[in-house]
Amino acid sequence: MNIDDRELNRLIVESQDLQSDAMHHNAAVVADLRDVAADRRKEAVDPAQVAEFNEGRRGLISRLAESNGGKGLLAGGVGAALVALLAQPAAADKALDVQILQTASSLEVLAVATYGAALTLPFIKDGNAVVVKFAQTTMQQHDDHRQAFQAQTMALGGKAQDQPNPKYKPVVDAAVPTLKAPADVVKLAATLEQVATETYLSDLNQFTDAKSREVMASVMGVESQHLATLRAVGALLAAGAVDLIAIPVDASKLPAAAGSVAFPDPFEPITMASPPQEGAVQ
Repeated sequence: MNIDDRELNRLIVESQDLQSDAMHHNAAVVADLRDVAADRRKEAVDPAQVAEFNEGRRGLISRLAESNGGKGLLAGGVGAALVALLAQPAAADKALDVQILQTASSLEVLAVATYGAALTLPFIKDGNAVVVKFAQTTMQQHDDHRQAFQAQTMALGGKAQDQPNPKYKPVVDAAVPTLKAPADVVKLAATLEQVATETYLSDLNQFTDAKSREVMASVMGVESQHLATLRAVGALLAAGAVDLIAIPVDASKLPAAAGSVAFPDPFEPITMASPPQEGAVQ
């Protein structure tokens, strides 16, 4: 693997700049969320508005069930999660932001642990020092995300989630003993990054607090960068083109598919998105 340390260090700096932008407003957001939590405690619930809101939810489920596209959506796991979410009474909505943040925290806790385990593998830790630094940087970014989501959770009056995601932890536990080569690590890491990216994309439409939505969108950008990099590297490893994993890269030698493998879809789907309740504190 041909790596120019200066070029890779430059990429790490760019990644950290994106991360810094994502974390920049978190302190202010946490302060604002404390005010939001206080306001929610003071606000009385209007029974008429609750009834109207719940009726609208039931109507949405009905319309989805009647439409061709809606039938396909409701048939899948995302559809089941959507129905469960829409079926919740409006009185429980104030806890939705907390559940979203707790589940996001659970994904970040798992990501930190997974990258940490990967960094102990001989073929990773004894490899290129700058590659190790890049992996350590990615792990630290996930830990920053964890702290941000946990701080927002507590600001809203919820309990910080410090446990790994219950759905994907068994997947990681089963995969770690089978990691025998860099391609195995890339595949596992890409799966976690895809789950996080799609989850945060789905969450953007569910947040009731706009400022939390801004932080989530910024974090999703960082996760998307991780995912795109892992997809590109994974594709080259799978093709046996290890010599093309180089920085700087000779673009003339890359296969035609290289331009699309990192972003295979115009818009990222949410088929692997974790529903808000998945990693919520019970």
